[in-house]
Amino acid sequence: MPIVLLQDFIVEEHVKKALEEDIGFGDITTDCLISEDKQIKAKLNTRQNGILCGMNIVEIVFKTLSKDIKITKFYKDGDSIKAGDTIAVIEGSARAILKGERTALNYIQRLSGIATETRKYQTAIGDNKARITDTRKTTPGFRIFEKYAVFIGGARLHRFNLSDCVMIKDNHIQFAGSITNAVNIIRENLSHTHKIEVECDTIEQVKEAINVKADIIMLDNMSCEEMKKSVELIGNKALIEASGNVTIETIEDIAKTGVDVISSSAIVAKAKTLDIALDM
Repeated sequence: MPIVLLQDFIVEEHVKKALEEDIGFGDITTDCLISEDKQIKAKLNTRQNGILCGMNIVEIVFKTLSKDIKITKFYKDGDSIKAGDTIAVIEGSARAILKGERTALNYIQRLSGIATETRKYQTAIGDNKARITDTRKTTPGFRIFEKYAVFIGGARLHRFNLSDCVMIKDNHIQFAGSITNAVNIIRENLSHTHKIEVECDTIEQVKEAINVKADIIMLDNMSCEEMKKSVELIGNKALIEASGNVTIETIEDIAKTGVDVISSSAIVAKAKTLDIALDM
């Protein structure tokens, strides 16, 4: 069974805050124009091809406003959708549907856009073993949703936050004096359940990370030739991550070096929202 990243209670709390932000003290337009007993049917349609993500959140948005709303889904998260497809039909209180429309679309458009961009990058890797992975360059307060979308798009997930995994970067190395010092100091205080990743800019740093038995070695902004040499040196001694200068055009060449994962902020930061609408 797939891992469940979005627990309902977390989504519900986030949705309530989003609705509070959008509705405020009331939807003065809808409440003045539409009676409480008015019922409508709306179609959730996509105007672009892409990967669907966020259907459960859409349902929670409308159910938060009216438990009597009925949602008939024709697609699930991870499905490919094409322009013109009806994703779902939503029936019930006109007031609730109109009040929840923008919030529901904000979630599903953003998440589907990220899932779509992620799938493009993973597909561009071709038949190589590498998997695309995300970074911590996410929207504050929205990370869990963006990471969920990355997962739905077919990527591996990097650490969720700073407490998930040790990542020793150039600034840490500078403070510690060397990779070896940094790893040894951290190991003295680290839980046995945590892994240690070291960011390496040079072949010499890669050799040092191997010697100190880092669990993950990141090849940062290296050329493909440097990465190939590093992969040969590391072998099976550590998981190998490539990062830096990753684009849709370069990712296959990076994957061909033999790395295990390729991290890029682009799958989240540069993803465009997917054009999805609620048509009455």
